[in-house]
Amino acid sequence: MNVKINGKRKINSNIIIPPDKSISHRSIMIGSLAKGVTEIENFLFSDDCLATINCFKNLGIDIEIRNDKIIVKGNNFNFVAPEKSLDCQNSGTTARLLLGILSTQEFESILTGDNSLKKRPMKRVTLPLSQMGAKFEFLEKEDFLPIRVKGNKNLKPIEYTLPIPSAQVKSALIFASLRAEGKSILKESPKSRDHTELMLKHAGANIKSWEEDGVYTVEILPSQLSSIKIKIPSDISSAAFFIVLALICENSSVVIENCILNPTRTGIIDVLKQMGADITIEDVENRNGELVGKIVARSSNLKGVKVDKNDIPRIIDEIPILAVAAAFAEGKTIIDNASELRVKESDRIKTTAQMLRSFGAECHELENGLEIIGSREKLKSAIVNSYKDHRIAMAASIMACAVEGESTILDADCASISFPNFYDILFSSTKKI
Repeated sequence: MNVKINGKRKINSNIIIPPDKSISHRSIMIGSLAKGVTEIENFLFSDDCLATINCFKNLGIDIEIRNDKIIVKGNNFNFVAPEKSLDCQNSGTTARLLLGILSTQEFESILTGDNSLKKRPMKRVTLPLSQMGAKFEFLEKEDFLPIRVKGNKNLKPIEYTLPIPSAQVKSALIFASLRAEGKSILKESPKSRDHTELMLKHAGANIKSWEEDGVYTVEILPSQLSSIKIKIPSDISSAAFFIVLALICENSSVVIENCILNPTRTGIIDVLKQMGADITIEDVENRNGELVGKIVARSSNLKGVKVDKNDIPRIIDEIPILAVAAAFAEGKTIIDNASELRVKESDRIKTTAQMLRSFGAECHELENGLEIIGSREKLKSAIVNSYKDHRIAMAASIMACAVEGESTILDADCASISFPNFYDILFSSTKKI
């Protein structure tokens, strides 16, 4: 599906952003690993999260939708061997975290995915899991799905420092460590998102975490998990698109309530504020270890910045929309140390640069990042390839709203991977100036 957008729009709305994708994935996984019935409210019914549900159903977990809640009947790490390959579709989170979970099982299983996911590396997960005693076989191409997994009910504990901070790798190792024969210790620097640790603590896991001298450490002991009740807040990665929309459009403002404000996720707010963004945070509360609150953003005159390398893990999913903000800012923005972008749903360094250039922005591709020379006057409408990457499609759509003329976003329906009603909200909440 292609989408046409008439530019020079503005927004003055309260927006209901979809539930957080990271927490939605983990609620199904931890509910499945726990003993008893887990209740989940405000789940994200996106393509990625539905892939997670289907995989766990195929592992014998009873999951049902009941009165706007998801009910997961956990089985205390006891799964059944799947009758067919577990299809993770486009979801890297599903695939990588399942590698850790399946490492605790003695049966064999096969993980696969769509063509995009089959291009995303998996050895970063399988290598440390192999050290714990799990076995993996790459069935088509080394380092990539499909992968045959043979787990081990007697996994060895591990002490491991992540070469590159990654919540997906860390979470996979944490899940495996919950069934290992002793204490596991994981380290990373800087700290990546910690939703897995917080939710496991809520479920009673024997897990500790702390940060000292810039190094984040997680200590895990074998644990039995208890069922939980969870209400999932709105996703700041999805909110970022409408925050930037309000910043770059004239006479605009947006209010987003019930939004996740976990410090490992608010890098986009911090960087935008460094650029001069008028953003305020209100009504913050702690909900089972996760900070949740209201974000208000208003039209702003932005300036270019050099993004601190320690902020990269905190903004890795928001870099395409941050790059859009940079194109409207005065001066140069440099985003570096972001090699992880090369192995996302697309090569997001390349596809973000090409998207910006389509609109007339000056953008230079670096080895591990981007250099963007902001100039609002040079920007124009465009026909933009989304490369079937949801974050590129949505970032391009936001940019199209702020420039003069009609733009077309190709294959825009890929937005449903993380934000199923993105275009409904975009068109209902904005209007031509």
